[in-house]
Amino acid sequence: MAAPASPGEGMDVEVEAFLASSAASAYGAAEALLQRLDAPASRAAARRLLGAVRRRFADPAAGQDYVRAFNFRIIPDDPHLQQQGFQQITTIEMPGIFVPCSAAFYEGLGQQPDSIFRDKTVAELGCGNGWMSIALAQRWSPFKVYGLDINPRAIKIARINLYLNALDDDGLPIYDGERKTLLDRIEFHESDLLSCCRDSKIELDCIVGCIPQVLDPNPEVMPNIKINNSSEEFLYSRCYYCAFQGVAEDQFGLGLIARAVEEGIALIKPMGIMIFSMGGRPGQVLCERLFLRRGFRINNLWQSKLMQAADTDLSDLVEIEENSPHRFEFFVDLGGDQPISARTACAYMKSGGCVSHALSMYSCHLRQPDQVKKIFDFLKDGFPEVSSSLDLSFDDNSVADEKISFLAYLASFLKENKSNPCEPPAGCLNFRNLVTGFMKAYYHIPLTPDNVVVFPSRAVAIENALQLFSPALAIVDKHLTRHLPKQWLTSSTIEERADCTEAENIVTVIESPRKWDLLIEFIRKLKPQVVVTGMAQFDAIRTAAFVNLLNVTKDVGSWLFLDISEHLELSRVPSSNSVLRYLAGNTLPSHVAILCGLVKNQVYSDLEVAFTISEQAAFCEALSQTVELLEGHTSVISQQYYGCLLHQLLAFRICEPHAQQERRPALVLPQRMIGFSNSAISAIKEAEFSLPDSKESCVIHMDLDRSFLPIPSAVKASIFESFARQNIMDSETDVRSSIQRLLKRNYNYPVDSDSDIIYGSTSLALFNKLVRRCVQERGIFVFPLGTNGHYVSAAKFLNANTLTIPTKSSSGFKIEPSALEDTLNNKEPFSRAWVYISGPTINPSGFLYSAKEIEELLYICARNAARVVIDTSFSGLEFQTDDWPFPGVQFPFNRWPCWDLEGCLDDMAGHVAPVYLLGELSLELTMAGLKFGFLISKDRSLEYSFPILSQPHSTLKYTFRKLLGLKYELDEHFSNLIAEQRETLKGRANHLMKTLENCGWDVVGCHGGISMLAKPTAYIGKLFRVNCFEGTLNGCNIREALLRSTGLCISSSTWTGITDYCRFNFALESGEFKRAMDCITRFKELVLGGSDES
Repeated sequence: MAAPASPGEGMDVEVEAFLASSAASAYGAAEALLQRLDAPASRAAARRLLGAVRRRFADPAAGQDYVRAFNFRIIPDDPHLQQQGFQQITTIEMPGIFVPCSAAFYEGLGQQPDSIFRDKTVAELGCGNGWMSIALAQRWSPFKVYGLDINPRAIKIARINLYLNALDDDGLPIYDGERKTLLDRIEFHESDLLSCCRDSKIELDCIVGCIPQVLDPNPEVMPNIKINNSSEEFLYSRCYYCAFQGVAEDQFGLGLIARAVEEGIALIKPMGIMIFSMGGRPGQVLCERLFLRRGFRINNLWQSKLMQAADTDLSDLVEIEENSPHRFEFFVDLGGDQPISARTACAYMKSGGCVSHALSMYSCHLRQPDQVKKIFDFLKDGFPEVSSSLDLSFDDNSVADEKISFLAYLASFLKENKSNPCEPPAGCLNFRNLVTGFMKAYYHIPLTPDNVVVFPSRAVAIENALQLFSPALAIVDKHLTRHLPKQWLTSSTIEERADCTEAENIVTVIESPRKWDLLIEFIRKLKPQVVVTGMAQFDAIRTAAFVNLLNVTKDVGSWLFLDISEHLELSRVPSSNSVLRYLAGNTLPSHVAILCGLVKNQVYSDLEVAFTISEQAAFCEALSQTVELLEGHTSVISQQYYGCLLHQLLAFRICEPHAQQERRPALVLPQRMIGFSNSAISAIKEAEFSLPDSKESCVIHMDLDRSFLPIPSAVKASIFESFARQNIMDSETDVRSSIQRLLKRNYNYPVDSDSDIIYGSTSLALFNKLVRRCVQERGIFVFPLGTNGHYVSAAKFLNANTLTIPTKSSSGFKIEPSALEDTLNNKEPFSRAWVYISGPTINPSGFLYSAKEIEELLYICARNAARVVIDTSFSGLEFQTDDWPFPGVQFPFNRWPCWDLEGCLDDMAGHVAPVYLLGELSLELTMAGLKFGFLISKDRSLEYSFPILSQPHSTLKYTFRKLLGLKYELDEHFSNLIAEQRETLKGRANHLMKTLENCGWDVVGCHGGISMLAKPTAYIGKLFRVNCFEGTLNGCNIREALLRSTGLCISSSTWTGITDYCRFNFALESGEFKRAMDCITRFKELVLGGSDES
């Protein structure tokens, strides 16, 4: 009988069995061993086996034969690190498993303060066999280290190495000073970069990584690798390569690091740090830019050189150098100090030479953590192009603070808002609140948002105010007259009259010096009805000078508009001035308004918004109405930008205990001050203005000329990119060629070298320049019955003579040739007619002009020498609704509108009056409220005589140019978005028509645009009483009745100009549209009851 084997002999047998299994499949043997280590009952025995295998490999006789025979090895640390005081770490290495440049990386980390890692939560990216994670935990005792690798084999080997170092050779735990083992401090997880931490919502104090930087020469192989079925040799051939990641740095081999950084931004704590070991092949500038453009501050902690592996294929890098100005950086041997290119390095290596590359360690901190996180949280949702163009690197910290804060605000706004919110014409309530908050916090001036009216620019505010009063004489600071209509500045008639009662209401402007003592002399002598002035530096200091100016204008009876733009600082320590000091202790006199244009920002030099301050409620309301009539609105994004600056200043301001002093009452005004002009009073009285939301309820707006459909992702991306980019070239904001292409494709309209393209923030602002030209030449503006109510009201506000062309509901309120001919024949003699045509889609009826119809109208206008304004602003989203008049004929989307304006105008050459083509790049590009107006004209004196005061910002030009490019390059994604919006509008139009018809309305129909007309036939003559409304219903008061009873706001017949016909805008967000349909049904029940009376 054989004697039992001794413990030592038994272990030898177990070691031999393990090695035999490894010779057949090293990874299979490792998996079986890990199962034993994971099981508490077999853990100690499995660890003793590991110890015995380690000792066998430590035998000098083993040599490299063991590695070749068993496909793995067990090695201790580099003795150099042990000499520096690092603890001993023993690890298994296996082919196919990435081993970072651990010794060099660890040496660099060792130069960091202990506080970076101690008690912190750390993630190591590309942990490979786990060496670095174990070393970090041993030396710095972090709270937790997450070792992450996409290779499941690597994670299993890393876990074996964890047991190898957490337990001694007897299988007993090794405790540190806190009575914890490495098993308590380290976890290894299979993870594509940081996906494991992201999915588990783990916030990190520190992220470290030594990630492959060489692009795979066979990129199509990487996505298809099945790691568990691949050989060790194949995995080893791939483990030092990285695949394309869809970022700008891909071509330089830095794509994987770039994606790791972007993922880390979401998970790193605000005061966290990222540390990456990076090979310097792409060049130090490019390596550092990877972090800088993503909003990091960086430090180059440590730098060395590594020999480039002799079998590395540099051909891809050589190809990049051949096709770009970029040069990679290599060095001859380790001692070289002059960089050589990849091409030179490749040739040198092929001839037997050795080259090296730099190895650097970078530590990175986010410069504005919360803001940068918001930016990347927005960009992660499918905006790779924007991510590639993002640049958050700045030489000036103040510029960085301003721009990054706004980009974060813009990112949050675009992410949270599916559509642009509805804001009142007076300006965004939030922005007006911030203005008043700034005035109170920094200057102790108590104002309310109702005291503030926002304008697109300072010049717009001045012109609108002058137009509101139409003074016979105004004195205007010579620095503020540059954008005023030239007619106002060249009129030689100065009439002394107390009010504006003359029919023409001609404004005469006299330029004045800025010094107030000389200005006061002018005021006393000339007795102007309106004074517009800025402040000289000397006058800004003396409050007495301002008081004197107030008294003189009061005595003379002049309205005073005081521009403080140059003396209002948006800074944390702003200086005061005489006006603001006065307002802190005195109520602003009712004849005075303060004007301020905000242009002083450090990032976007041409971005402007302005506001006026007045404590007279009626004046503020009238000013806001001029914005709605003459401009349409003030850019929301411009208000957001300056609102962001004000928000930062208010957040910085430490509230000091400061009792608000009681303000003295305003001066009593004389009775002889002029009021608003007759044309302004009449237009404001007859116009129908938008209604703001009340504090108690939210209004459903079917009364506005804009779309509330969701903003497509492509539009959001273009908007954000336009603000995020740095150094945008002029050619990238030049939209002329894009608009030329648009007009040629849609209307075959020629835009040659003789044509001017004038830009405006809205088409309405441009339209009003045409009205001014009509008034100047004593013409008459001819509108078809049923024209957009704001256009008609604006013409009347500007004191234009108007005529109406009769239209019929049976033809969708189109202009019929006979009616046009009769109207032009019956106009006043010797007055030139300006005919307004909305098309191809008619606003607001939604009907369409065919090519034949528009040609016939143009011929009639030509015969009568009438100027023509073709307004295409509401075209571009035509569709085929259920009431399409041609059964069985599909709507010709690809060929619509089939207009041939070039051929038509050529046929009329010689006797055709100017044709002005007005347009807006909003609906057609699904911009959901963001607008960009343009006007095509051969009238070269137009822009000189009537300067456009609210130009689109360059970022908006960039956005629209890019979107037009997508449209005409037939980008599939963008084309699908437009098609989806067209289908949405078609569905909404059909639904609205059926709802209205079922509720007693007669609907005209609709084939395009965003609105339709309907007549409340069943309601007319009904007595109705609800919530402060009582009366007999008609087309005018049904708006108020609907609003008070249901919260739905529509445009009444006052707005449409057609007896009893109302306008409904159906381009609403889906939830709002459903609520609107419910309101229409509920109104029927309230007025008509549940009967079938309708």
